[in-house]
Amino acid sequence: MSNRMRFSGKHAMITGAARGIGFEIAKHFGSEGAALSLLDNNRENLSASAALFRERGFEVLDYCVDISRRSEVEDAVRKAEQFRPVDILINNAGIASETPFINIEEEEWKRIIDINLTGMFFVSQAVCRYMVTRKKGVVVNMSSKNGLDGEFGYAHYNASKGGVIMLTRTMAVELAAFGIRVNAVCPGYIETPMSKSIDSEAFTAAFAERYIPMNRPGQVEEVAPLFLFLASDESSFITGQVIVADGGQLSGQKPGEDLLAKMR
Repeated sequence: MSNRMRFSGKHAMITGAARGIGFEIAKHFGSEGAALSLLDNNRENLSASAALFRERGFEVLDYCVDISRRSEVEDAVRKAEQFRPVDILINNAGIASETPFINIEEEEWKRIIDINLTGMFFVSQAVCRYMVTRKKGVVVNMSSKNGLDGEFGYAHYNASKGGVIMLTRTMAVELAAFGIRVNAVCPGYIETPMSKSIDSEAFTAAFAERYIPMNRPGQVEEVAPLFLFLASDESSFITGQVIVADGGQLSGQKPGEDLLAKMR
């Protein structure tokens, strides 16, 4: 983790901050001097994470919010703005489930889209309305490698993450005139509490061996720094971009052992 204090005096709002990549992102921002507004829909996990950050000396506010409910989002953003203007928004919250396309029920489809895409829209719109008046701000959205190619069993998730990419690009075009930058990060297979709740260790190992050129899943510590880079002045001329961190998975078909043998 960086020893720099790039975000001293800044206020970063992070959704889905109670665990996984969101927790790691919040930890990095707090370590670099940012005040934190943490949003999550799990009160127990959120309170535990906020308490841990306060023990580290971070300045933290936490809001238990279902981001698919516009009224809850707007109330949390209003309170956060009263505390301190939000300089940075990290739209990390997301959920996934594995169901073949023809078996997805309406309720399951709506829940994935409502959290991953509509909820991101609600939070972004609420925060950016304040940013527009100040003519500055940064938004970094969590998309996925699955927003750029399909994967069996995840039609709803893939659709939501593809939507995030187009939302990101459109926001970037519309908000650039107001000094607001908007980018997205597309992780590949990252070991998180969510991934572990879906996939077994054996599946994860087999998946990495078959599909990921680097032969392993990514870790949250390898993704979080991208969000800080895109939120920092180091990326001041970058907007509307999609950064992929997938161990090479999207680069092309991974060679089998027979082909690798020819290289040895």
